[in-house]
Amino acid sequence: MLLIIPKLVEKKIISPAQAEDIIAKYEKEGADKTEEDFLFIEKIVESKVINEIKGEIYNIEVFEEDSSLQVSVDVLGLIPEESARYYKVMPLILEDKVLKVGIVEPDNIKAKEALNFLTRQHKIECKLYLIGKTYFEDLIKQYRNLNEEVGKALSAWESETKEEDGVELLTPTVGNERYAEDAPIIKMVAVILRHAVEGSASDIHIEPEEKQTRVRFRMDGSLYASLFLPFQAHASIVARIKILSNLRLDETRIPQDGRFSAKIDSKNVDFRVSTLPTKLGEKVVIRVLDSTEGLRNYEEIGLMSRNLRLIREASLKPYGLILVTGPTGSGKTTTLYSILRELNQPEVNIITLEDPIEYFIEGINQSQVRPDIGYDFSQGLRHVVRQDPDIIMVGEIRDEESASLVTQAALTGHIVLSTLHTNNAIGAVPRLIDMKIKPFLLPSTLNISIGQRLAHRLCPFCKEKIKPNKQILKEIWKSITDVPSEVKEYFNVPKTPDEVYVYKPKGCPKCNMKGEKGRVGIFEILKMTPELENIILENPNEQLVGAEAKRQGMVSMRQDGILKALIGEISIEEVFRISEDV
Repeated sequence: MLLIIPKLVEKKIISPAQAEDIIAKYEKEGADKTEEDFLFIEKIVESKVINEIKGEIYNIEVFEEDSSLQVSVDVLGLIPEESARYYKVMPLILEDKVLKVGIVEPDNIKAKEALNFLTRQHKIECKLYLIGKTYFEDLIKQYRNLNEEVGKALSAWESETKEEDGVELLTPTVGNERYAEDAPIIKMVAVILRHAVEGSASDIHIEPEEKQTRVRFRMDGSLYASLFLPFQAHASIVARIKILSNLRLDETRIPQDGRFSAKIDSKNVDFRVSTLPTKLGEKVVIRVLDSTEGLRNYEEIGLMSRNLRLIREASLKPYGLILVTGPTGSGKTTTLYSILRELNQPEVNIITLEDPIEYFIEGINQSQVRPDIGYDFSQGLRHVVRQDPDIIMVGEIRDEESASLVTQAALTGHIVLSTLHTNNAIGAVPRLIDMKIKPFLLPSTLNISIGQRLAHRLCPFCKEKIKPNKQILKEIWKSITDVPSEVKEYFNVPKTPDEVYVYKPKGCPKCNMKGEKGRVGIFEILKMTPELENIILENPNEQLVGAEAKRQGMVSMRQDGILKALIGEISIEEVFRISEDV
């Protein structure tokens, strides 16, 4: 019985004459297909239209398709893969003990009975949503998850080791390294790496514990424990990673660093490896360097209004130093790469000195320093200036020698980009003087100093607009009162406290119910001015530099965060959390 075609006529999507032709063709050529499949294959209407009509026919809500939806391992475990494939159902989201399930055939009574049985076992309710066949096929692939694949490899490994050894090992030993080239261990490491890349993790932590090995992934700045393996496999996994990274297998007493590349889902990804000896064995941290994720423009990293203008002005000067400051993990390198990306033109020669090279940019000469063979930042800088550079990027100013060379390079007609470990933009001036840079050189050298932190970005699809409580409102209003007018206009800052609203995270399928998706920077930029020059020459203490920053209209990191909270980029609680120490 045809159901969809008559509805298409009723909704005037097709005419009665078109319907007759479609039905005739269906009866002649589509006997082995369902009405839905035939309409989709013949491209008569889009799958979205078919789903909407099926939703009306069967009185079921249509699930909004989202290609970025990641179903958690816990939710997938509620319905076995065999059942999901057989009944064409897919667990989607578990929220307040209600499991949202996508179903392809809402008239399938057996599928509904099976779902009721499965959900009763877990003491949860089930709510059905209609999903299309193509979307179902995309989602069902997520059963190929980390635990399942590692589990299979682990079973194979345990079988091999049991047959060969016949002895239960009590601690991870170097002897287990002979299994590092075995297929199960290779598979285990490959699955861990792929899971990290697919989940947009920035780091992988492989840590030995007393009775197991813990694997954690850092996503959007937070660590999540995702996998636990038998501790007997630890040495073999570490050895496999060492082989990939060309590290010494027989050296477990001192830390080692290395890197390797792999092709994952048709893209090349670099992995930076660091090992650390601990009481229970070697801990491994792997930094995931996915160039498709790391190279972003100014707007994507959160530079706006006055801050964006100052960076563009400083980078267009013929020479001078642009410093990015902040603690480890605050996004300094990403900001440097954003500036390089903007400056990368055929008519300029850009050379970088990095440790390590995190992302490769076509058209830029990137050099990896090797302190172990005497090729450090200082040695590299001496050679770089002989390469006729227009722009130099030095990964980090680490000592007095590199600070002196960076200053000289900035004074002799080069734009120099680098990072410095200080708490904020204001701290860069006294820090450089502490590193024996003569104060009279700084005004001619330093163009701008950028301070930054990273904040969790609110999911744009589910964030909720709310009125802040009185205490928070008082802090917001106090902080934005002296923000420059050009910045207030850009962010459309409210004229009175009564008009102030902020946003809070909620959670939806698009953000995997976290309420947050990705991270964004909050910034402050100190500009070199005649007034700042006088302070540096007369009395370069942080208090006076801070007063000058306020006079020149610098938007502090807290103010930048609050302004982003007012437009719904981040939550106000996140602003207070990350700007507490600045």
